Amino acid sequence: MMSVRKAVVIGYGSIGQRHIRLLNSLGIATVVVSKHQIDVEKSYSTIEEAIESEYPEYIVVANETYLHEEMLTRIQDTGYDQRILVEKPLFAKMTSKNYHFSSLYVGYNLRFHPIIQKLFELLKSEQIISVNAYVGQYLPTWRPNTDYTKGYSADVTKGGGVIRDLSHELDYLNFLFGNWAEMTASGGQISDLSIQSDDYFSVLYQTQTGINVSVEMNYLDRIIQRQLVIQTNEHTFKADLIGQKIQIDSEIIRFKVDRDETYLNQHIALLNNHVDMLCDLQGGLDIVRMIEVAEQCSKEKVWIKNA
Repeated sequence: MMSVRKAVVIGYGSIGQRHIRLLNSLGIATVVVSKHQIDVEKSYSTIEEAIESEYPEYIVVANETYLHEEMLTRIQDTGYDQRILVEKPLFAKMTSKNYHFSSLYVGYNLRFHPIIQKLFELLKSEQIISVNAYVGQYLPTWRPNTDYTKGYSADVTKGGGVIRDLSHELDYLNFLFGNWAEMTASGGQISDLSIQSDDYFSVLYQTQTGINVSVEMNYLDRIIQRQLVIQTNEHTFKADLIGQKIQIDSEIIRFKVDRDETYLNQHIALLNNHVDMLCDLQGGLDIVRMIEVAEQCSKEKVWIKNA
């Protein structure tokens, strides 16, 4: 059972507010660290103050991606070494710093989507040949009542851009099929969206076990889509995370998934130390490196092998 009584959430954007609400629903007293004046019962302006005053057993880092590295360094400098969840992606860029947290995980909550979990089980007995993933949503519709041009997604210097925003795809592909062996990619800003970040990326790679994988992600699709097609020697699997179904050849399995379910199950797993399904520190670093290699491939028009 959960022994955590106090938590700190760093950041009070939409994702921070979701984490606060869900942790409170689990009976965990949650305070906020924010540099802004916010309307909450208790908040702190620095993580150091929050740790010293609250003695939290759980910290969720949910501020802008480009601030994650500094925040983790500051947390480590306090001597804190209990549970930490860092929102995805782990960092905006690879870092040379070493972190020695004993329980740090990255918020790739789609691993806890019932459809991804079902595929994880179904594919264990399959010889997989190829995989195609697609995700797209029109950026101006992401966050209602906000100006998309002023959000972090629109600014590459704040860790924005579609390949970072939608790196869930890269993570669940690694989770299901293993790490990449050789990769190429094409991407950048191809639309008339008023942003200073990439709005389209296509990544093609082969896994270390020889599976051919392609993934396309964009800020452009006015029909929200998140799909995965898997060819094996025996079957074709088509997973539709928006339509909430898996088709296996002619058979269809339907799901009913609440929007909070994946986040809630991720928290519950971490808080109960059931961490096998979570993305750990190394897994998070693998995705950061994968993003940077994809950007290099796109810029140089090359294939790159995973050393």
